[in-house]
Amino acid sequence: MPETRRDETAIEARGLWRRYGAKGPDGFDAVRGLDFHVARGELFALLGTNGAGKTSTVELLEGLDRPSRGSVRVLGLDPAKDRAKLRPRIGIMLQEGGFAGDLTVAETLRMWAGITTGPRPREEALEIVGLTARASVRVKQLSGGEKRRLDLAMALLGRPEVLFLDEPTTGMDAEGRRDTWQVVRELRARGTTVLLTTHYLEEAEELADRLAIMRAGRIVLAGTPQEVTASRPSRIRFTLPDDVPPARLPLSGPAAVDGRRVEVRTTQLQQTLTELLVWARAESVELSGLDARSASLEEAFLEIAKGDDADADGARREDERAEVTR
Repeated sequence: MPETRRDETAIEARGLWRRYGAKGPDGFDAVRGLDFHVARGELFALLGTNGAGKTSTVELLEGLDRPSRGSVRVLGLDPAKDRAKLRPRIGIMLQEGGFAGDLTVAETLRMWAGITTGPRPREEALEIVGLTARASVRVKQLSGGEKRRLDLAMALLGRPEVLFLDEPTTGMDAEGRRDTWQVVRELRARGTTVLLTTHYLEEAEELADRLAIMRAGRIVLAGTPQEVTASRPSRIRFTLPDDVPPARLPLSGPAAVDGRRVEVRTTQLQQTLTELLVWARAESVELSGLDARSASLEEAFLEIAKGDDADADGARREDERAEVTR
């Protein structure tokens, strides 16, 4: 990742570990030596399958636990040691809010505002997340997506400098998800730093300035969405006519052939596609169903996620060896 001056850094993790349980084979390291930073005003997405270590990492950043090893700084402060100083400056949207179902939306916000330093007016918070018309509705009558928006309103009450969003759009319909994306974009435009975890890869692709993909407690790949997708080969698919054998194709690299269907993977999409089309025109060959596209974030993510089980087993063996030498 590019270097960032410390006064421009909102979040910094160095050599971050989080261990559950005792030393030896009975314990488990959910986070294994993470190094990353988030610049002020940046939206950073943390991706990974279930069990990759995302939530364990975010809890350390929020000050809910201390690292087993390494260090964390948020706005220059230790989130656990300096919690009283830091808490008024951050907002946290957890995966589940745990609201009292019999309170109305307005009553819930009023209660939360009572323990928030310098809260914004609750009407303003409701307007930001699109719940003004639901202020008098009891929480238990809200849809799942509306409850998530109420979670967001509560996280925004304190006008946070850093906002942690843990799966913020789970349970929302497509319209609610896109409305929430717009809210997040506007917050970032005003200078709020956002750390996002999400299972929606489109969400990360739409919102993130940079992202990191975790596997077995480690960051495997990081960069802008464009840099991450560019690290994976592009794909060309088409079907050959019955009278054209795949061996006639002008391909310098390998191709996967299934009957007449051909798939080519390439790191030089434009060059490979040009060669293929020039050949097809010269040979009067019709490439039916031709589809050429760059790698997607989803493809990059799934390729990395394939190694989860093997990496987790290897990491456990590595931990056991490390315990002997500590």
